[in-house]
Amino acid sequence: MAKILQGFITVLAAVAVATMAEGCDKDREDMIWECKKYEMFPATPKIDPSPACCAVWQRADIPCLCKRVTKEVEKEWCMEKVIYVAKYCGKPFNPGYKCGSYTVPPIAQ
Repeated sequence: MAKILQGFITVLAAVAVATMAEGCDKDREDMIWECKKYEMFPATPKIDPSPACCAVWQRADIPCLCKRVTKEVEKEWCMEKVIYVAKYCGKPFNPGYKCGSYTVPPIAQ
C-alpha cells in the first residue's frame, strides 16, 4: 500500500511540474492569435484592439507572459503598442513594471 501511495504521489508531482512548465502557453497562443496585429511594429498608428483581444488581456497571466519576452520578441512586438493595448483593455501596466527588458515609463503629466 505504501508503494502504491508513493507511486501516486510521484505521478502527481510529475503532472504538477508538467503543468507549471506549460505555464502561460495558452495565453501566449491566444495573444498571438487575437492581439498580434495591434501590437506589432511600426509604432504608429496605434489601433484600438478588438473585443476578442481585450478578452485575452483580461484573462491572461501577464507576469508569466512578460517573463517570456526576449530581445527577439521585442524586435517584432512594439512594447509601446503592448502598453497601449493593455491600457485600452482595462489592464494597464504600472509605471516601472518590467516586461522582458522593457520598463514601463512614468505616466506623462
